[in-house]
Amino acid sequence: MIGQLTGAGAGERHAEIILDSYNKLLGRPLLEREERDSAAESLFQADMVVLSHGTQADPVLNYGNRAALSLWEMDWEAFTRIESRHTAEPMIQAERQRFLEAVARQGYIEDYSGIRISGSGRRFRIEEAVVWNLYDEAGAYYGQAAAFAHYTFADGRENL
Repeated sequence: MIGQLTGAGAGERHAEIILDSYNKLLGRPLLEREERDSAAESLFQADMVVLSHGTQADPVLNYGNRAALSLWEMDWEAFTRIESRHTAEPMIQAERQRFLEAVARQGYIEDYSGIRISGSGRRFRIEEAVVWNLYDEAGAYYGQAAAFAHYTFADGRENL
């Protein structure tokens, strides 16, 4: 599946930046994988939700793994064209912006929770998320990423 995706977040390099930045900032791996395994494929197929956005003034999503695309009810092309602020309801966007600024200052934040909205309008609460800064091989700021395994839909149904 990952071979069919296009754009900045589709390749091995982007997956390595996500994984390496997490490991450097938090001191532990985001996911366990064999050395021979492709970072891009391992990250895309992971059970946890992983997404990232770029460095634009109004950051655009540039990555969502299989679990993220399913949760947000979008395909890769749609997901990687939207500003990340549109994953939250308008009344929550100011709170989300303050949170992202705190992540930028501190490097990462663990145990984040908040309400998000899917492409079809379904509301869900993400729980125990880690949000961290991304840095490329030269140490330049590359964006931010988030990962979480727990969420609850507004109708009370939890993920398994």
